[in-house]
Parts: sequence; C-alpha cells; structure tokens
Amino acid sequence: MKFLFEFEDLSWFPNLIRESMTDYLRFFFDATHFYEPVVPILLEGLKQTNSIQILDLCSGGGGPVEQIQRSLEKQSGRKISIILTDKFPNVSAFNLLEKKTKGSISFIDKSVDATNVPSAVYGFRTIFSGFHHFDKNTARSVLQNAVDAKEGIGIFDGADRNLLNILGIVLVHPIVFFFCTPFIRPFRFSRFLLTYFIPLIPFCTVWDGVVSILRLYSFWQLLLFTRSLEGENYNWKAGKVKNRFGINLSYLIGYPTINP
Repeated sequence: MKFLFEFEDLSWFPNLIRESMTDYLRFFFDATHFYEPVVPILLEGLKQTNSIQILDLCSGGGGPVEQIQRSLEKQSGRKISIILTDKFPNVSAFNLLEKKTKGSISFIDKSVDATNVPSAVYGFRTIFSGFHHFDKNTARSVLQNAVDAKEGIGIFDGADRNLLNILGIVLVHPIVFFFCTPFIRPFRFSRFLLTYFIPLIPFCTVWDGVVSILRLYSFWQLLLFTRSLEGENYNWKAGKVKNRFGINLSYLIGYPTINP
C-alpha cells in the first residue's frame, strides 16, 4: 500500500483544511464514544506505571481524548491530565479543549515527532487512530522511543480492513458532515464554505478514512513490532475489543516490567 497517501500527512496540505478535518474527527469520536471500550485497558496501563498523566501523540484535533479523560476519571476516581501533541498541532482545537477542561487537557504548540519525543515531556503515551500513518520502520521507532524513555504506551486504532468498513466511511460520513457541521467547534467560516459549497473537507476526510482502513495494522502485527525492540524488559499485550457499533478496535499496550 506504499502508493496510498493521506492528505493529513502531506506537509504542503493547507492547514485550513487539515484542521477542519481533525476538528470533525474529534467531534465524531466524542459524540459516538467510539473508543469507550479501551478505557479499562488504558486504566490498567496507568495503574501498572503508577501514572496519572497521559502524553497523547498524533493528537490531530484532540481525537477522542476529551471523552477518554472523562471516562478515565469516572472509572478510576482520580484526576487524569492529558498533554496533546502532533506533528501538525491544531492549536485552536487544543486551546478549546484546554479551556473546556480548565487545564486538565493541555498541549504543546510546537511540532512533536512521535519517534523522537522531547525528554522533558513525560507521561503514559497514547496514539488514537494514528499508528497506521506510519510505515513499519517508523512504527517500530515510535515504540522504541517509548521503551528508551521507559514510558508506557498504548496504541489504539479502529475498524478492520474490510469492504464493509470502507462502505461505512463512504456512506455515513458525508451524511454526518451535512447535518453536524454547524455544531463543530471551534467555529470556522471556512468550514461552511469548504463543506457545503466546495466540499473539499468531506472529500479529503472520506479519502483519508478509506486509505486508513487499507493501511490498518492488525493487533497481531502490532505485537510483532515489539519483538524487534531493544532495551528494558516490557510487558506487551495486544488484542481487540468491540465498540457499541460492533466495530473492532485493535490495541497494543506496553509498560516496563517491575522487578520484585
């Protein structure tokens, strides 16, 4: 699938469109509680690493983190902070989330490379709907960087690589765009123009969604990446769980082995 590309990954792609795409995905994930079933898995990782801070990589416009944080705090009874980062940070969306959560969700406004996270930034690392953007070598580098930093990491991606999920993206998302665009925040006049009059935002989002399905790693592929990592002993677990729509969510979670 090397010939496939996602618009969001292209350095020349206009931020105006990229940010509206990631705003939409945040709205969609939050409204549907798409990743709710992975909360217990993530809670176990936080418990094993004695962490109450998450460092979210490849955050886009925030993805599902607002909903994930609410569920984590509800189920754990603890305050959980989240730091958002991205190669192309959507600062206006990050600001919105920081204000809504009164600083519980914060962000880094400069580009952060998931394969080379600054040593001064710490926390249990997460990637939601982003790991498939990496080729195999880069994917291993993302995991290796977490191991080198002795940080826990959780990889979560939605859907299986099949025709049904591709059809779902092609048929469902344009309808959601049509009805829900007025409710997506932060408000952007350009979002209305590029959705209803020149539908570049829906087109690029659907294109990226279809390509994402074709590039997804299965949970056993995720686990296979860990076999070539070097460094500290880690516990790794991979699998999949279903969300409320019957869609499989693949996950990989790892954290340092604690010696008795």
